[in-house]
Amino acid sequence: MKAKLVNFTNVVSHAVFKQKGIMPLAKGLYTLISSKPDSYRSIGSHLEEHANKRPDSPAIRYQQDEFSYSQVNAWVNRYAHYFISQGIQPGDAIGINIENRTECLIAVLAVVKTGAIAAMINTSQRGEVLLHSINLVKPKMILIGEEQIEAMASVIESLDIKLRTQLHYLKDHSLEKTDSRPCPNFYQDMAIVSKDQAEENPDTTGKIQMKQPCFYIFTSGTTGLPKASVMSHYRWHKSMAGMGLASMRLTHNDVMYLSLPLYHNNALTVSMAGILGAGGCLAIGRKFSVSRFWDEIRQHKATTFCYIGELCRYLLNSPAQANDQDHPIRAIIGNGLRPDIWMAFKQRFGINHINEFYGASECNLVFTNALNLDCTAGVCPLPYNIVEYDIEADEPVRNAQGFMLPVQKGGTGLLITEINAKQPFEGYTDKAASERKILKDVFKPEDRWFNTGDMVINQGFKHIAFADRLGDTFRWKGENVATTEVEAVANEYPGVEHSVAYGVEIPGTDGRAGMAALTLKDINDFDTGAFSRHLHEKLPAYAVPIFIRIREQEEITGTFKYRKVELKKEHYDINQVDEPIFVMSPEKQQFVPLDHEMLQSVQQQNLRF
Repeated sequence: MKAKLVNFTNVVSHAVFKQKGIMPLAKGLYTLISSKPDSYRSIGSHLEEHANKRPDSPAIRYQQDEFSYSQVNAWVNRYAHYFISQGIQPGDAIGINIENRTECLIAVLAVVKTGAIAAMINTSQRGEVLLHSINLVKPKMILIGEEQIEAMASVIESLDIKLRTQLHYLKDHSLEKTDSRPCPNFYQDMAIVSKDQAEENPDTTGKIQMKQPCFYIFTSGTTGLPKASVMSHYRWHKSMAGMGLASMRLTHNDVMYLSLPLYHNNALTVSMAGILGAGGCLAIGRKFSVSRFWDEIRQHKATTFCYIGELCRYLLNSPAQANDQDHPIRAIIGNGLRPDIWMAFKQRFGINHINEFYGASECNLVFTNALNLDCTAGVCPLPYNIVEYDIEADEPVRNAQGFMLPVQKGGTGLLITEINAKQPFEGYTDKAASERKILKDVFKPEDRWFNTGDMVINQGFKHIAFADRLGDTFRWKGENVATTEVEAVANEYPGVEHSVAYGVEIPGTDGRAGMAALTLKDINDFDTGAFSRHLHEKLPAYAVPIFIRIREQEEITGTFKYRKVELKKEHYDINQVDEPIFVMSPEKQQFVPLDHEMLQSVQQQNLRF
């Protein structure tokens, strides 16, 4: 199914006749209108209000545990007072390297209560990538989960000497005693150093303005290694109001199940924002699991959950069960649910409200499916445009006057968003990277627009549907993969002379799987097993290519660009490529020759990656 166009009848029928939950809708709209960047309002203030008004209401559920708002607020305050006692100031960064569990959320809330910035480290990062992320935000302290000790061990000797004295250990109580790792001698045990701290609200919370940053979210881009996008209390607040209240109609009776990692914006700025704004309960899943997903939904009595498209596809591909619709879910929110599975997913699992949205960590606006239409990322009332884009030239089309050209209804083009006082571009910690995302002289001299890097479909009535991602970044397993990062690691291998990385489509999956074309120094002296181990050691799991292609020499255009367009078209089709192609065996976790039988398994969706 293709993305549908939106017409007057769709809009009116859903806006007038199918809307429920007027109170959260009104509250959300009022908050959106009244919120100002200079206002003294923050994430922590919402927690304090709910702890005062509904102290016994559940705030967090994790496995068999439940914590009320008063318990969570007291725990958060102990951590916050400890941070302050250690000299943490507003604007300082604190690294958080913890998997999904209660302690991770407590740590995040405590950091932002002090006016500091929670730097949400991707827990799959190791080695050089992890070290780069840490050095990028220059944290004054790092909170490390017991489960992440080994990851930190890969970089600890390279850390700043002063930072090594501010490594804090958080025990993982869900581990069996036999699996538990003791607190390393050079770490400080967070439970011990914070236990005697005050449980009263710190004074810092009331002094935080909305425009102040609250999170660093790491996102890979075309420069290779991760960039740290800046999230403010203001943007978090708008997400809470626009998506959580106005669009999802969340109330204090809702329970949101979250199995996406807390270092994702979908977790912190969608799930946590929405549920905390409403005073509901966040049920934390440690990791996404197809087999446990619906059981945990039922266990926590969740009324909603947050998704990415790949999660929905995994659930849909699982064997049908008699109790597929036996759950309390009334609505879901997320992004990346493709039109080809939208209706099948909705019907099989009995989901009445799919709140698809479009946004990015660095983007200055959000589209949300507020009217609950099918196959759309929704509507945005703020200024944006969709302009014609020349894929081959890799640049927007401009007219004789040098200005860009909007696409018509039904057309596909590059999504750009206006930068102004009401929708500022907060950018990255790297100012040069921020500047590269700004387009100038778009429709008039000196105007400024943010380049999302995404191709979208103009569905009409200010609705869009996502089409594709531009440039040297592709998305796989819910993560952005920078081709330059993959190429840099591949080129480090002694037998590789040159590499070109790109994303290719695999039937039945979302996003694009990694593929690398390798030019070798000696094709007869290439060890695919050793090369596989090299990639797994140097790259996050999601960035390891699924396919490699061995080439005698690389081909470049007259302007010295690599022929990625041709490589993507030919992808891993051994019927049209006479060069050796290898595939990463899911069982062996190393590259094996791709033959016709395995190719058929990939095409028929029998081989899963």
